[in-house]
Amino acid sequence: METVAFEVSQSVTIFFSIVLLLMVLSLALEEKIHAQKSVIASVFAIICLGIATALGLMPIGEITLPNGHQVSIPVYIPAVDWGVIAIILGSSIFVDVTSRSGLFSWVAIKLTKASGGDSLKLLWFYGLLTVVFSALLNNVTAMIIIGSLTAVSLNRLNKLDKLLGFLLIEALLTNIGGLMTLISSVPNIIIGNAAKITFIEFFITASPYVLIATFLTILMGAKFFSIKALTDKDDILASAELIKTFDENDGIESQGFFWFGAGMLALFILTIAMTSILPVARELGMGFVALSFAVIMLLRYKSSVDQFYRSVDWDLLMFFIALFVVINVMEHAKVLELIGKGIFLAIGSEESLFGTGTLLVLSAALSSVTDNIPLAAMLAKILGAEGTAADSALWWSVVFGANLGGNLTPIGSASTLVAVTIMHKNNIKMSFVGFVKVAIPFAFMQILLALGYVLVFLY
Repeated sequence: METVAFEVSQSVTIFFSIVLLLMVLSLALEEKIHAQKSVIASVFAIICLGIATALGLMPIGEITLPNGHQVSIPVYIPAVDWGVIAIILGSSIFVDVTSRSGLFSWVAIKLTKASGGDSLKLLWFYGLLTVVFSALLNNVTAMIIIGSLTAVSLNRLNKLDKLLGFLLIEALLTNIGGLMTLISSVPNIIIGNAAKITFIEFFITASPYVLIATFLTILMGAKFFSIKALTDKDDILASAELIKTFDENDGIESQGFFWFGAGMLALFILTIAMTSILPVARELGMGFVALSFAVIMLLRYKSSVDQFYRSVDWDLLMFFIALFVVINVMEHAKVLELIGKGIFLAIGSEESLFGTGTLLVLSAALSSVTDNIPLAAMLAKILGAEGTAADSALWWSVVFGANLGGNLTPIGSASTLVAVTIMHKNNIKMSFVGFVKVAIPFAFMQILLALGYVLVFLY
């Protein structure tokens, strides 16, 4: 087969832009149309692929492998970011199996005891832990681990009514933690490489914002969800009595498996954090690491692994696969290029306070409904072509916008979608519109703070 070359007309680009908007609208109305998000995204993926292929937009053809062999791969296979899918699948199975060792229950009860049963203290513990994990690992793995621990803690305290607030705050904090280092998120890596920002420079520049945003998000979340400190003496005594009944060793059936799980968790976190510098793992990626650790843990239940496969959230995985396909079609249909041109038309040809702020806001808005990876890559290419200086605040506008935009909608980042999935598993209803209504005040605060930070300190 030969690849069909096709010049994309503006009318075709506008058509697919409308299709993208219709998909977002359908996801927002998922409860009204009684359809799971995976089904909605899959329908749009089929429609987009069908029309784009009929118009000759998709690169259908043979691919030459490094060994010289030519293979024909369906266009929707390379469209999917299988690394993200592998991270979600591997991390979910790893966490599920490891939890059987009693390790997560042990850690959660230890944290709960340290908090004295005080919900506000517990929120601070988990909030700070979320930011640290998101900075060292990736926001998906951080959300899966922290979400599991949180559910255990609140269940033991008979405060599951606070789980919604905890999970939503943690989801928002994963994207803030993702700003901490150059390797915390893919957009950071893309912009960092394009602007030639070093690891240390990135950390020094981003960390003050992360600290302030974390502090304000937790404070705001505590007030918004009525998560209060224990002040009444009777409540404090009752909480102390309740905590006395907690035994962190209750969930441990085998000391050997417990310590094995603890060792594997520590090794998992260390390996994920160092994937970019470890030989072999560096080439294979974090998805390979997550799946490898999942398989190692499954050996403990090698004759009954099907129980863990059944617990995998296939709706979440199918949604991401379909979403990646749709976004890939949008790239080929020049929708993202149109967005990029529109952004730079809005900010002007010369760097200014208005243009820098506008770029941040528009990057955040667009990252809330599209994959921030191709968006960041496209904006980095445009900034590079414009000869943007390495110390320009425009680079940081894209970094902050691409990361924080994920807090505006549940499909804005993988971690927010994982958080919604954990809510559903705990019988907490959370629709697309419901998430937006609750998250928007937080996202606005974080974006406005980023706007002020970039314009005052980095411009």
